[in-house]
Amino acid sequence: MILTVTPNPSLDRTYEVPSLDRGEVVRATGERVDPGGKGVNVSRAVAAAGRRTVAVLPLGGAPGALVADLLDAQGIEVAPVPVAGATRSNIALAEADGVLTKINAPGPELTAAERELLLDTVRRQAPGADWIACCGSLPRGLAPSWYAELVARVHDAGVRIALDTSGPALLAALRERPDVVKPNAAELAEAVGRPLTTVGDAVKAAGELREAGARAVLASLGADGQLLVDEDGAWFGAAPVDAVRSNVGAGDSSLAGFLVAGGRGPGALASAVAHGAAAVQLPGSVMPTPGDLDPAAVTVTAEVPVDRVLREPVS
Repeated sequence: MILTVTPNPSLDRTYEVPSLDRGEVVRATGERVDPGGKGVNVSRAVAAAGRRTVAVLPLGGAPGALVADLLDAQGIEVAPVPVAGATRSNIALAEADGVLTKINAPGPELTAAERELLLDTVRRQAPGADWIACCGSLPRGLAPSWYAELVARVHDAGVRIALDTSGPALLAALRERPDVVKPNAAELAEAVGRPLTTVGDAVKAAGELREAGARAVLASLGADGQLLVDEDGAWFGAAPVDAVRSNVGAGDSSLAGFLVAGGRGPGALASAVAHGAAAVQLPGSVMPTPGDLDPAAVTVTAEVPVDRVLREPVS
């Protein structure tokens, strides 16, 4: 079982549009409403893979009730933390050429009692979990050190934890030695405070996160592929993508693929790459099922192409 924690979930509306013209009436060609938030997406991807998952998340108001209903309809067990504020609603505009514009609401501010209830709910749900994936931004009311406290409590319970967040929250949590951290290229550059222009730059930055406490780093490099750096070395994985339809939740799908494959080594990296490549070819934040995956198209190598220039350098 994979337990996910999403401190700032959302109700996500995705509209597919031919193009986005400011100041004009834009007619959508497609529309989806999905439960959102990075941890929620991990649970959705795990469920799509046919595995059991439990989602811990604060929920409030009509949007929160709809998020719970949508998750239940997808076969995801929900461990809700009732909060006074309404769950946020986000909007994504997906253009035909693959450009995505997202409008993310701030979300409710959690009280001291709600913060503690969230931690306590994770503690009560942790027994029996193979992994706990803690993902996304922190809502108002949670200090950057909140993830660090959560990692410490999870490790006290003897459960492995994967962390997908950024900025001060990521840096603060490293001291508690999360088992896996999963930054994208921009988050990795931010964490080390310098640009990344080559795959080698990303490998070095991932190594620095390990020196700061992360036991393993699974880094998404966009169209260039993914990196895994752990105590056994570094691996690089990639897969061809015919056309990008939407990258919403692709990184979350990758993390789910990594965890359902055991969360360690090149085999888990290959699963992460396959899930991420499948996700970007699906509409909105649809998560891939086993039938959408193409494992044969994935290549994983320990001969990391350190001199390769990133197609999307991060400054």
